[in-house]
Amino acid sequence: MSETLCPPLNVRKAALVVLGAVACFHGAYSTPLGFLIFGYVACLVQLARLRTTRLAFYFGLVAGLLCFAPQLEFFWRIFGRGALALWVVLAFWIALFTALMHLALVRFGLFRASLLAPFLWTGLEYFRSELYALRFSWLNVGYALSGGRVPFGAVGDYGIGFIAVFLAALFLARQFKLMVLTFIVSLGYMTILMFLRHSSQTLPLQVAGVQMEFPTESEVILNLGDLVKHFPGAQLLVLSEYTLEGPVPAKLKQWCRENGKYLIVGGKDPAPNNAYYDTAFVVGPAGEVVFKQAKSVPLQFFDDGLPAKEQRVWDSPWGKIGICICYDLSYTRVTDRLIRLGSQALIVPTMDVERWGGHEHELHRRVALTRAAEYGVPVFRVGSSGISQSVNCFGGEDSTAPFPGDGATISAELNIGPVGQLPLDRVLAPLSVAVTAGFIA
Repeated sequence: MSETLCPPLNVRKAALVVLGAVACFHGAYSTPLGFLIFGYVACLVQLARLRTTRLAFYFGLVAGLLCFAPQLEFFWRIFGRGALALWVVLAFWIALFTALMHLALVRFGLFRASLLAPFLWTGLEYFRSELYALRFSWLNVGYALSGGRVPFGAVGDYGIGFIAVFLAALFLARQFKLMVLTFIVSLGYMTILMFLRHSSQTLPLQVAGVQMEFPTESEVILNLGDLVKHFPGAQLLVLSEYTLEGPVPAKLKQWCRENGKYLIVGGKDPAPNNAYYDTAFVVGPAGEVVFKQAKSVPLQFFDDGLPAKEQRVWDSPWGKIGICICYDLSYTRVTDRLIRLGSQALIVPTMDVERWGGHEHELHRRVALTRAAEYGVPVFRVGSSGISQSVNCFGGEDSTAPFPGDGATISAELNIGPVGQLPLDRVLAPLSVAVTAGFIA
C-alpha cells in the first residue's frame, strides 16, 4: 500500500472513523437525513487503511456492532440472549468487507482497489441479505434512502449501495473528477429512468384495511362491518397475516357474499402431519376462495409454517396483483418472481407484534417504500398492529395507519398501471457475489 497516496490509519484515528461511521448510520436511520448513509460507507472504506488485515477486521466488527445492535435492540425482546449472536453475525459482514478492502489495497493499489470495492460491498450485502440461512436484508444502504426522497428505484436497493461505495472508494483514491462524474451520471440515470418507467394509463382500485392482532372470528366480522361503513366505496378489503387461526370460516365467506366484497385475509392452510402454510386467502363476492398464496420465506426461529411450493399472481378484475406475506417483502428473490409473473401491484398482509416495539415497525415500513420504488408498482401493506401503508409507484407513502393501532383503518386508491420492472442491480448483485467469491478464492 503506497504510503504517499494512502497513508496508513493509526488506531486512534481509526477509533474516530468508527465513531463517524456509527454517527452517520444512526443519523441516516433515526432521522430524516437518510443521505448520511454515504458518510457511513465512506468511513468504512477508510478503515481499510489500517496497517493489517486483522486490525481492519476488528475495527469493522466493532463498527458493525455499534451500528446494528442499537437499531435492532428489539432482537433482545424477541430472542433474549440469542440476540447477542445475531448482532455479531450481522457485524461480521461489515468486518469482512473492511478486511477484504484492506487486502485489495495491498494487492492491487489504490485505483484498482477502488474499482473492486463496490463489487466486494454489493457481493457481501447481497449474500447476507438473500442467499444464506440467516439472511436478513434490513439496514442495507438503500433502505436508509427510502420514502421517495431519492430516485434510486431504477438501480435498486443493492445498486444504491454499489454507487455509494464506489464514490467512497474513488474519494479514497483521490479520483475526484471521476467521483463527480460518477455521481452526476448515476443521479441523471436514476432520475430520467424513474419518469420513463411510469405510465399515465392506470386503473384505480379502491382498497381499505383494518389492523387487528389475533382477533376472534366475531371481532373480524364486526371490524369488517365498520370498515365498510367508513369506506363504502372500497372494492377490495385487506386484513393482516394470521388474522385467522385456520382456513376462511363459513361465516366470513357468508359476510363477503352478503356485502359483495373481495377480501384478502391471512390464515393457516392445513398441510399433512399437523403442519400448515401461512397463507393469504382471497375471498370473492360470491363467498368462495378464488385465490391463495402461501408465504415463501417463513420467519427463522419461529413456528411460521412451511415454505410455499410455488408463487402465482392473482388475476384480479383490476389487473394482476402479487401477494406476498410479511417477511417475503424483504427478499428480492421472492418479490422479483411476482414481478416476472406480471404483477402490477403488491398486496402485503403483515404480522408485526405490538410488543416488538415501535422502532421495529419503523424499520419494517422502509421495505415497502423500497420495493415500490424499485419496481414502479403500488404497494398496499396491512399490519396487525401497524404500520400499515399505501405506497405509490414512486416509493412515497400516500396514507398510513399508526403503531400501536388496534382497530385503526387505512384506505387508499391504488393506481394499477403497467407491469413492474426489475431494477439494474438484479443483474449487478449476483455478478458482485461471483466477483467477491473469486477475490476471496
